[in-house]
Amino acid sequence: MAKGLTSRAENYAQWYNELVIKADLAENSAVRGCMVIKPYGYAIWEKIQAELDRMFKETGHENAYFPLFIPKSFFSKEASHVEGFAKECAVVTHYRLKNDENGKGVIVDPDAKLEEELIIRPTSETIIWNTYKNWIQSYRDLPILINQWANVVRWEMRTRLFLRTAEFLWQEGHTAHATQAEAIEETLKMVNVYATFAEKFMAMPVHIGAKSESERFAGALETYSIEALMQDGKALQAGTSHFLGQNFAKAFDVKFASKEENKLEYVWATSWGVSTRLIGGLIMAHSDDKGLVLPPKLAPYQVVIVPIYKGEQELQRISEKVNEITQKLRNIGVTVKYDNRDSQKPGWKFAEYELKGVPVRIAIGPRDLENGTAEVARRDELTKEVVSMEGIETYVKNLLDTIQENIFKKALKYREEHTTKVQNYDEFKDILENKGGFVLAHWDGTPETEERIKNETKATIRNIPAYLPEEDGVDMITGKPSKRRVLFAKAY
Repeated sequence: MAKGLTSRAENYAQWYNELVIKADLAENSAVRGCMVIKPYGYAIWEKIQAELDRMFKETGHENAYFPLFIPKSFFSKEASHVEGFAKECAVVTHYRLKNDENGKGVIVDPDAKLEEELIIRPTSETIIWNTYKNWIQSYRDLPILINQWANVVRWEMRTRLFLRTAEFLWQEGHTAHATQAEAIEETLKMVNVYATFAEKFMAMPVHIGAKSESERFAGALETYSIEALMQDGKALQAGTSHFLGQNFAKAFDVKFASKEENKLEYVWATSWGVSTRLIGGLIMAHSDDKGLVLPPKLAPYQVVIVPIYKGEQELQRISEKVNEITQKLRNIGVTVKYDNRDSQKPGWKFAEYELKGVPVRIAIGPRDLENGTAEVARRDELTKEVVSMEGIETYVKNLLDTIQENIFKKALKYREEHTTKVQNYDEFKDILENKGGFVLAHWDGTPETEERIKNETKATIRNIPAYLPEEDGVDMITGKPSKRRVLFAKAY
């Protein structure tokens, strides 16, 4: 199955593209820049969605749904927001088609022009805050803690499956609060929810921190992100949480009667989101030259069982035992697939599930039935051992926990080995060119210096890590004083 898969060392981008297609995750569609997410890829998204949805609800959020179309005039109400998204918008101008009189198929009916163009949502702040105006009158109506699972469109010229497509799936949280402090607390809470999810479920270590002003979300006063490191030494922004202040409340005149003085005040806002880009991160953080390596907590099925047999009688005997093992595994929450197809040989199946990153593979043949054993292979280390069928469910459950932890430790070790502190600009450029990864360097806080570094090295400030203590230093270019290091990297 993995024949022809380009190695990461040879061409990382090609390896990634081939792996997405060969592992049956997604493919390009007839619409330029858009993708078809295939069942195996969508199953991973469903796992991501289920865990995040649970975490959101545990923190008091509810799901709702808002329109796909946004009146163009809504975008004019918040200046920095429209400036940030203007070049990415898909616009609906007409509402009807008709047959061409010259027989050249269907054309847009010129008489069906919309009075006001509609924007296909690139993000939903404007339509949601226009709605919140009707929901909020008093402090008793606050907070509003809403999440939406949806699709968005951001016009992209250069696309890559999962990482950057014109249409993608995501969730977007939009909350309204009575005080600035509550909104800031919410913003920080949700970026930490994302970090917990990334590390505990995706097995992907991340840096939490604030974005520089030039990297903030359009319309935000503060943006926090989680940044992960991929195996090619590039960073991936895996999630963002935004403190929007009162910008959108003022733009849409959303006020509430406060408790203390019963006067009208503007509402405080946040928004936060992650997308199907997480699947791209999952692939690039862990997978190898043989295919996907999936953390058990997000694998569509955690265990696959392959029978090795000759003839229907042997298959029947093996299947009876497999059904027994499968039930025991499912009883303790393990997802299992039994592949008893007769159209492919066991070796072909082994290669297929290796490519698809199934964490644990169990092979059972007639000799195993006699000995009361099974061969158990783990995908992360590409090792296997013969174990007793007695208590195999406990063995497998523990093995899945071990694999989850091992995948995280490998990614963490890679990140530690590819995080470098530098003192001067020459060292900075050398690390980016020859080693890659995260670079911790002093910055004087000016957008001019940030822009120069970006233009000369293609590296950007990923964020200002929350865990880093203050440290007196000087900017590596200007020599101006700096109080802390920031996180630089080339990024997706």
